Amino acid sequence: MAISLAERTEQLNTEQRLLVKADQDIEEGWQRIRNQEDRVRELMAGGHDTRQAERLVDLLKQTLVEWERHRVLIEQRIMYLRQEVEPGEPGG
Repeated sequence: MAISLAERTEQLNTEQRLLVKADQDIEEGWQRIRNQEDRVRELMAGGHDTRQAERLVDLLKQTLVEWERHRVLIEQRIMYLRQEVEPGEPGG
């Protein structure tokens, strides 16, 4: 069953909204990492055990890597949908 141009256009719009959300989530993720790294430094300065806090930083970074991979997939889907919706146009 073929998908109509209107459905493809709606898919494109949805993916573009998802890309904006992904960008926001990634920026917020970087901010969480910076905040946690600040906490680790504060704990270190106070002579506290920082192993769990450092583990959290590592987990946040691993999560962010996955978010960035997902963002790339969204971009690829947008490029594909643009070619479907806007064939023959520059960049499409």
